[in-house]
Amino acid sequence: QVAFQENVDNAVSKTVNLPHNATVEGIDKILQLAYDLETKGITVYRDRCREKQVISAVNEIPSPVPTSLPRGRPRKTTGTTIKAKTGCGSLFVTLNKDDKGLFEIFTNLGKAGGCPSQSEATARILSIALRSGVEPEILIEQLKGIRCLSTVARRKSNSEINVLSCPDAIARALEEALGNDFVSVTDAFMRKCPECNSKLRREAGCNVCDNCGFSKCG
Repeated sequence: QVAFQENVDNAVSKTVNLPHNATVEGIDKILQLAYDLETKGITVYRDRCREKQVISAVNEIPSPVPTSLPRGRPRKTTGTTIKAKTGCGSLFVTLNKDDKGLFEIFTNLGKAGGCPSQSEATARILSIALRSGVEPEILIEQLKGIRCLSTVARRKSNSEINVLSCPDAIARALEEALGNDFVSVTDAFMRKCPECNSKLRREAGCNVCDNCGFSKCG
């Protein structure tokens, strides 16, 4: 500023921006230096000295995200076991409840191999989610419609298979436990939209078209 004002007739002022923790002594030194150098004007601004400012250099500390632990398991629970035919055999899905609603899920495929392990892992994660307060509808939305090549292929020659996979069967068992419509694969996934001829999906007792927005309940 001192070098610039030598060729300027009008007033010249420079704002010195200071952090919030600036001291009186520090500001005094700035003003004294400006006086000694014969500056035409000087402005000092300390961060947050006004309620509202254009630029803020404050590093906001993020609020801690609340965490929740799964609620404990009582010694005795009541539930329902639902049977679903899959490409890997009969899948038995047991859904238990406590006084707050759906609580845990067990699966039994009665067959060795990878499918029972995957179903058990899925059931364990779902149980933790339910006990942590996740709404069952959210879990259903994530699982319903997952396809298994074995189940889809065998469904063509076996009318007893009305699911798309083990995860899909678990989602449908959850729906049935919640009292929602437990519809067949044909009803849920193969029905056509009367407006745009796209496939409809079943949601909360309604046929919904994601393509054009058509919906019909019942």
